[in-house]
Amino acid sequence: MADLLLELFGEEIPARMQSRAGDDLQRLVCVGLKAAELAFEGAETFVTPRRLILHITGLPLAQPDVREEKRGPRVDAPDKAIEGFLRGSGLTRAQCEERELPKGKFLFAIIERRGRPTGEVLAEILPAALADLPWPKSMRWGAGATRWVRPLHSIVALFDGAVVPFSFAGIDSGDRTRGHRFHAPEPFAVTDFADYRDKLGKAKVLIDAAERR
Repeated sequence: MADLLLELFGEEIPARMQSRAGDDLQRLVCVGLKAAELAFEGAETFVTPRRLILHITGLPLAQPDVREEKRGPRVDAPDKAIEGFLRGSGLTRAQCEERELPKGKFLFAIIERRGRPTGEVLAEILPAALADLPWPKSMRWGAGATRWVRPLHSIVALFDGAVVPFSFAGIDSGDRTRGHRFHAPEPFAVTDFADYRDKLGKAKVLIDAAERR
Protein backbone atom coordinates (compact mmCIF):
# COMPACT_ATOMS: atom_id res chain seq x y z
CA MET A 1 0.00 0.00 0.00
CA ALA A 2 1.13 3.56 -0.71
CA ASP A 3 -0.05 7.15 -0.46
CA LEU A 4 -0.89 9.89 -2.96
CA LEU A 5 0.00 13.54 -2.41
CA LEU A 6 -1.44 16.18 -4.72
CA GLU A 7 -0.82 19.90 -4.30
CA LEU A 8 -2.13 22.65 -6.59
CA PHE A 9 -0.21 25.84 -5.88
CA GLY A 10 -1.03 29.22 -7.39
CA GLU A 11 -2.38 32.68 -6.74
CA GLU A 12 -4.74 33.43 -3.85
CA ILE A 13 -8.05 31.57 -3.97
CA PRO A 14 -11.01 33.62 -2.71
CA ALA A 15 -11.73 32.48 0.86
CA ARG A 16 -15.38 31.70 0.14
CA MET A 17 -14.33 29.15 -2.51
CA GLN A 18 -11.56 27.30 -0.69
CA SER A 19 -13.47 24.77 1.39
CA ARG A 20 -15.85 23.80 -1.43
CA ALA A 21 -12.94 23.42 -3.84
CA GLY A 22 -11.19 21.03 -1.46
CA ASP A 23 -14.35 18.92 -1.14
CA ASP A 24 -14.84 18.87 -4.93
CA LEU A 25 -11.23 17.86 -5.55
CA GLN A 26 -11.49 14.96 -3.11
CA ARG A 27 -14.83 13.85 -4.56
CA LEU A 28 -13.67 13.88 -8.18
CA VAL A 29 -10.41 12.02 -7.53
CA CYS A 30 -12.12 9.44 -5.33
CA VAL A 31 -14.80 8.84 -7.96
CA GLY A 32 -12.03 8.24 -10.49
CA LEU A 33 -10.26 5.81 -8.17
CA LYS A 34 -13.43 3.83 -7.56
CA ALA A 35 -14.18 3.67 -11.29
CA ALA A 36 -10.66 2.30 -11.82
CA GLU A 37 -11.22 -0.31 -9.08
CA LEU A 38 -8.54 1.22 -6.88
CA ALA A 39 -9.61 0.92 -3.26
CA PHE A 40 -8.06 3.22 -0.66
CA GLU A 41 -8.08 3.56 3.12
CA GLY A 42 -8.60 7.28 3.62
CA ALA A 43 -8.72 10.67 1.95
CA GLU A 44 -8.33 14.18 3.36
CA THR A 45 -7.99 17.65 1.89
CA PHE A 46 -6.31 20.80 3.15
CA VAL A 47 -6.67 24.31 1.81
CA THR A 48 -4.62 27.44 2.28
CA PRO A 49 -5.00 30.77 0.48
CA ARG A 50 -2.70 29.55 -2.31
CA ARG A 51 -3.01 25.75 -2.17
CA LEU A 52 -5.39 22.86 -2.65
CA ILE A 53 -3.93 19.70 -1.11
CA LEU A 54 -5.21 16.14 -1.34
CA HIS A 55 -3.75 13.22 0.63
CA ILE A 56 -5.02 9.69 -0.05
CA THR A 57 -3.74 6.78 2.00
CA GLY A 58 -3.66 3.01 1.50
CA LEU A 59 -3.70 2.77 -2.27
CA PRO A 60 -2.54 -0.50 -3.86
CA LEU A 61 0.45 -0.44 -6.17
CA ALA A 62 -1.64 -1.79 -9.06
CA GLN A 63 -5.21 -2.46 -10.07
CA PRO A 64 -6.51 -5.96 -9.31
CA ASP A 65 -6.32 -8.53 -12.08
CA VAL A 66 -9.69 -9.21 -13.66
CA ARG A 67 -11.11 -12.49 -14.97
CA GLU A 68 -14.46 -12.23 -16.70
CA GLU A 69 -16.64 -14.87 -18.36
CA LYS A 70 -19.10 -14.00 -21.10
CA ARG A 71 -21.61 -16.49 -22.41
CA GLY A 72 -22.14 -16.29 -26.14
CA PRO A 73 -24.47 -17.93 -28.63
CA ARG A 74 -24.91 -21.66 -29.18
CA VAL A 75 -22.10 -23.30 -31.09
CA ASP A 76 -24.50 -23.97 -33.98
CA ALA A 77 -25.86 -20.40 -34.08
CA PRO A 78 -25.75 -18.41 -37.36
CA ASP A 79 -22.30 -17.23 -38.38
CA LYS A 80 -23.25 -13.55 -37.97
CA ALA A 81 -24.25 -14.08 -34.34
CA ILE A 82 -20.99 -15.88 -33.56
CA GLU A 83 -18.91 -13.29 -35.43
CA GLY A 84 -20.57 -10.47 -33.46
CA PHE A 85 -19.85 -12.21 -30.17
CA LEU A 86 -16.21 -12.81 -31.08
CA ARG A 87 -15.80 -9.22 -32.22
CA GLY A 88 -17.28 -7.91 -28.98
CA SER A 89 -15.08 -10.11 -26.81
CA GLY A 90 -11.91 -9.55 -28.84
CA LEU A 91 -11.22 -13.29 -29.10
CA THR A 92 -11.09 -15.86 -31.86
CA ARG A 93 -13.31 -18.92 -32.04
CA ALA A 94 -10.37 -21.10 -31.00
CA GLN A 95 -9.83 -19.01 -27.87
CA CYS A 96 -13.40 -19.57 -26.65
CA GLU A 97 -14.60 -22.51 -24.59
CA GLU A 98 -17.54 -24.72 -25.49
CA ARG A 99 -19.72 -25.73 -22.55
CA GLU A 100 -22.66 -28.09 -22.41
CA LEU A 101 -25.70 -26.48 -20.75
CA PRO A 102 -29.27 -27.76 -20.32
CA LYS A 103 -30.32 -25.83 -23.46
CA GLY A 104 -27.39 -26.94 -25.60
CA LYS A 105 -23.73 -26.27 -26.17
CA PHE A 106 -22.69 -22.62 -25.88
CA LEU A 107 -19.58 -20.56 -26.51
CA PHE A 108 -17.90 -18.86 -23.54
CA ALA A 109 -15.29 -16.11 -23.75
CA ILE A 110 -12.80 -16.03 -20.86
CA ILE A 111 -11.29 -12.55 -20.68
CA GLU A 112 -8.34 -12.01 -18.39
CA ARG A 113 -6.92 -8.53 -17.87
CA ARG A 114 -3.90 -7.71 -15.75
CA GLY A 115 -4.23 -4.66 -13.54
CA ARG A 116 -2.29 -1.57 -14.55
CA PRO A 117 0.21 0.12 -12.21
CA THR A 118 -1.56 2.64 -9.99
CA GLY A 119 0.80 5.46 -10.95
CA GLU A 120 -0.09 4.97 -14.59
CA VAL A 121 -3.82 5.10 -13.82
CA LEU A 122 -3.39 8.17 -11.61
CA ALA A 123 -1.72 9.98 -14.51
CA GLU A 124 -5.11 9.77 -16.25
CA ILE A 125 -7.41 10.30 -13.25
CA LEU A 126 -5.75 13.43 -11.84
CA PRO A 127 -5.79 15.73 -14.90
CA ALA A 128 -9.34 14.62 -15.67
CA ALA A 129 -10.43 15.53 -12.14
CA LEU A 130 -8.74 18.93 -12.36
CA ALA A 131 -10.43 19.66 -15.67
CA ASP A 132 -13.83 18.85 -14.12
CA LEU A 133 -13.33 20.85 -10.92
CA PRO A 134 -16.19 23.38 -10.77
CA TRP A 135 -15.46 26.98 -9.80
CA PRO A 136 -18.13 29.64 -9.20
CA LYS A 137 -15.84 31.98 -11.16
CA SER A 138 -12.79 31.10 -13.24
CA MET A 139 -10.32 32.78 -15.54
CA ARG A 140 -7.80 32.17 -18.30
CA TRP A 141 -4.28 33.58 -18.17
CA GLY A 142 -1.42 33.97 -20.58
CA ALA A 143 -1.90 32.17 -23.88
CA GLY A 144 -3.51 29.09 -22.31
CA ALA A 145 -7.08 27.94 -22.79
CA THR A 146 -7.51 26.27 -19.38
CA ARG A 147 -9.89 27.95 -16.98
CA TRP A 148 -9.08 27.98 -13.24
CA VAL A 149 -9.95 30.14 -10.30
CA ARG A 150 -6.55 31.90 -10.37
CA PRO A 151 -3.29 31.28 -12.26
CA LEU A 152 -1.52 28.06 -11.25
CA HIS A 153 2.22 28.05 -10.56
CA SER A 154 3.05 24.41 -9.85
CA ILE A 155 1.62 20.93 -9.27
CA VAL A 156 3.03 18.36 -6.86
CA ALA A 157 1.85 14.82 -7.58
CA LEU A 158 3.59 11.97 -5.76
CA PHE A 159 2.60 8.33 -5.42
CA ASP A 160 4.77 5.94 -3.45
CA GLY A 161 7.56 8.50 -3.53
CA ALA A 162 7.57 8.90 -7.33
CA VAL A 163 6.19 11.70 -9.46
CA VAL A 164 2.88 10.95 -11.20
CA PRO A 165 3.60 12.47 -14.63
CA PHE A 166 0.91 14.60 -16.27
CA SER A 167 0.31 18.14 -17.49
CA PHE A 168 -2.50 20.53 -16.68
CA ALA A 169 -2.87 24.18 -17.68
CA GLY A 170 0.56 23.97 -19.33
CA ILE A 171 2.23 22.87 -16.07
CA ASP A 172 4.03 19.57 -15.66
CA SER A 173 3.59 17.77 -12.36
CA GLY A 174 6.66 17.34 -10.18
CA ASP A 175 7.95 17.11 -6.61
CA ARG A 176 8.76 20.77 -5.89
CA THR A 177 6.76 23.38 -4.01
CA ARG A 178 7.57 26.54 -2.10
CA GLY A 179 6.76 28.07 1.25
CA HIS A 180 5.48 31.43 2.45
CA ARG A 181 5.55 34.10 -0.26
CA PHE A 182 7.81 36.45 1.78
CA HIS A 183 9.43 34.34 4.50
CA ALA A 184 10.41 31.22 2.50
CA PRO A 185 9.81 31.74 -1.23
CA GLU A 186 12.54 29.42 -2.54
CA PRO A 187 11.37 26.12 -4.09
CA PHE A 188 12.20 22.79 -2.47
CA ALA A 189 11.56 19.10 -3.21
CA VAL A 190 9.38 16.77 -1.13
CA THR A 191 9.19 12.99 -1.02
CA ASP A 192 5.82 12.20 0.60
CA PHE A 193 3.06 13.78 2.68
CA ALA A 194 4.93 13.67 5.99
CA ASP A 195 8.00 15.28 4.42
CA TYR A 196 5.80 17.82 2.64
CA ARG A 197 3.95 18.85 5.80
CA ASP A 198 7.14 19.07 7.84
CA LYS A 199 9.04 21.15 5.29
CA LEU A 200 6.09 23.47 4.68
CA GLY A 201 5.83 24.06 8.43
CA LYS A 202 9.48 25.06 8.51
CA ALA A 203 8.77 27.31 5.51
CA LYS A 204 6.12 29.20 7.52
CA VAL A 205 3.05 27.48 6.03
CA LEU A 206 0.54 25.53 8.13
CA ILE A 207 -1.76 23.47 5.93
CA ASP A 208 -4.28 22.59 8.67
CA ALA A 209 -6.88 25.35 9.09
CA ALA A 210 -7.47 24.58 12.78
CA GLU A 211 -3.75 24.76 13.47
CA ARG A 212 -3.50 28.07 11.62
CA ARG A 213 -6.41 29.42 13.62
